[in-house]
Amino acid sequence: MTATEPAARRATATAPSPQPAPGATPPRAPLTARAAAELVGTAALVAIVVGSGIQATRLTDDVALQLLANSTATVFGLGVLITLLGPVSGAHFNPAVTLAEWWTARRGGGGVNARELAAYVPAQIAGAVLGAVLADAMFGEPLVKWSTHDRSAGNLLLGEVVATAGLILLIFGLARTDRLRFAPVAVASYIGAAYWFTSSTSFANPAVTTGRAFTDTFAGIAPGSVPGFIGMQLVGTVVGLVLVAVVFVRGRADAE
Repeated sequence: MTATEPAARRATATAPSPQPAPGATPPRAPLTARAAAELVGTAALVAIVVGSGIQATRLTDDVALQLLANSTATVFGLGVLITLLGPVSGAHFNPAVTLAEWWTARRGGGGVNARELAAYVPAQIAGAVLGAVLADAMFGEPLVKWSTHDRSAGNLLLGEVVATAGLILLIFGLARTDRLRFAPVAVASYIGAAYWFTSSTSFANPAVTTGRAFTDTFAGIAPGSVPGFIGMQLVGTVVGLVLVAVVFVRGRADAE
């Protein structure tokens, strides 16, 4: 390029590559990357839940302190995982959340499609099992030992309905009000609180429930209790979506 060429052409040639306009939706990661993020995130979450439970029982015999340690580790770990992997996959780590997103997408809202649903849910379940095995390995426990912690009582099942409904209401309420940027803090804080205010200590996640059956430690759940917990979590998902529709009613302008 010579000095005699028009200034406009010189400016164009030396300008940086075009960037997305402010507020534009960034390109989505490939589905394989998003499924991998869901697997890794769910595995890490279960490793945090199970590992901190094992550590707590080795440090103290006080059940209240054990639960405090377990819930505190989960709050911080979940917040970090959502912050890290949210931009990739949405950081569901939970088939209940993925199913709820798929349902809202079918109803005209934003969310995952059937192909993404089919990739996310198996990745979440596989990740949960791997996370439990990893936690057991780190603490020298048997890699796979079915839990003997029975959680089949009716009051615990009710706790799972409440915990899951609250989680769905929170996540989709944030989405309806355009405040998903607060999800890392809000979701982690809710789960930490629900550890204490629900009778079941808030599993609120079918994948995590499945993974926790593979470890006979503080955070475990007996395999015979798993179907009941998952069933109540699905009921809670429906209840949560109904609450979202009732509480966060879209006006005509919003719909348009």
